[in-house]
Amino acid sequence: MKNSLTVRDAEKKDIPAIHEMLAVYAKEQIILPRSEKDIEEHLGNFIVALWDGNLCACCAIRDFGDDLIELRSLVVLKGLEGKGIGRAMVEAIIGGLKLAHEHFCLFALTYQAVFFQKLGFHLVVKDMFPQKIWTDCINCPKKDHCDELAVVFQHDAK
Repeated sequence: MKNSLTVRDAEKKDIPAIHEMLAVYAKEQIILPRSEKDIEEHLGNFIVALWDGNLCACCAIRDFGDDLIELRSLVVLKGLEGKGIGRAMVEAIIGGLKLAHEHFCLFALTYQAVFFQKLGFHLVVKDMFPQKIWTDCINCPKKDHCDELAVVFQHDAK
């Protein structure tokens, strides 16, 4: 099984690897750090990708209610970018949300807006989100000079 890709729900055994992957990008200030305890508490929100059977990527969602959901903590191991792993995870998230929600607004703050636009997301201004969304931003070292772009994917089954 050369270059096989599997996307599945995260399991408890994945927590150390998820933490390690997130820490690499958090150190570069690309994402916010997450403790193993936080990952464990929100494990049901995570999916992971396996490349040739090895855990190589993760992604999570956060439900703010009122059909507003954040896609967050999307990382792919360095060296495996461009192989469709991130795309497969985002498509899995969207597919799962379509099964669970008649309509939803999925957003992300990102440095990779073009990646998301290729998946049907649209650029929006960060200010359009309710103040409660910025709970994570309080802990961000870039909170006063955020350089991420906001993207949104809207789904309405009607």
